[in-house]
Amino acid sequence: MAAAGGAGAGGAAAGMMQAVKASGILVTVEPNDFLWIVQQSEAPLVVRAPGGWFQKTYQYLTAYKGLAFYTLTDSELALPEGSQLIAARKLWMPG
Repeated sequence: MAAAGGAGAGGAAAGMMQAVKASGILVTVEPNDFLWIVQQSEAPLVVRAPGGWFQKTYQYLTAYKGLAFYTLTDSELALPEGSQLIAARKLWMPG
């Protein structure tokens, strides 16, 4: 798993969030289901951001077959090898 950085990575994360805003479709799943979804792609793009006020959490976002999938967990996920990881400062989920 490689952490991506720079303007290209920021653009990819922004593009994924724009797609979520445009389609309005965001599927919240359990962490194990999120990992299963990520494993279905050869080189999945995954956005990870820290979260939590009192306890540290991790937010994850990926796209698969036209849908955006989101999960929240209290520990980092072990993403499959070949995953493209974008470390974001913040993720905002439509409510």
